[in-house]
Amino acid sequence: MSVRRLSYPSANPFLVWSQVALKGSEMLFASAQVIGHRTSRMAMAGPMPNARDRKEFTLMGQEKLEAVQESAAAMSMRMFAMQSRMGIAMLEQMAASAGWFWRFALNPALAASVNGQAGQMAALFGNPWANWSRASKSLAEVAQHGLKPVHSRATANARRLGKIGLLPPR
Repeated sequence: MSVRRLSYPSANPFLVWSQVALKGSEMLFASAQVIGHRTSRMAMAGPMPNARDRKEFTLMGQEKLEAVQESAAAMSMRMFAMQSRMGIAMLEQMAASAGWFWRFALNPALAASVNGQAGQMAALFGNPWANWSRASKSLAEVAQHGLKPVHSRATANARRLGKIGLLPPR
């Protein structure tokens, strides 16, 4: 008996958007912990932070810049791939429409028939639900790739600061 497996991320755009929401929630929770810790640490350090505090504050700024750069690069690459796929889909639909145009030109009776007109509309517009689903899934993947560097840094910081006893364990 063969088991039919659901290809998880590509099966439904709702699933991909759910993953984005889950990772976003994890990132926000971890960020809240880290921001609370670092803010209280800055307040306690006052105008003369010690070497350990200066190292943590410098790391904080560097991490933000690196995460933004990585996020922008990842999203740019996904957008480029998405635009390529959309261009190919447009060319395929244009070719299908051109085929219908020539069928109508060579057979006027087909152009007058309801079936012929329905076929022309299907060739022009394709399957709207499938097109929307593909576009939504592609945008969710862009968001997923953009969130990944920020999520990984925020959760790593929460784990690191939790390990040294500065935050409650998650």
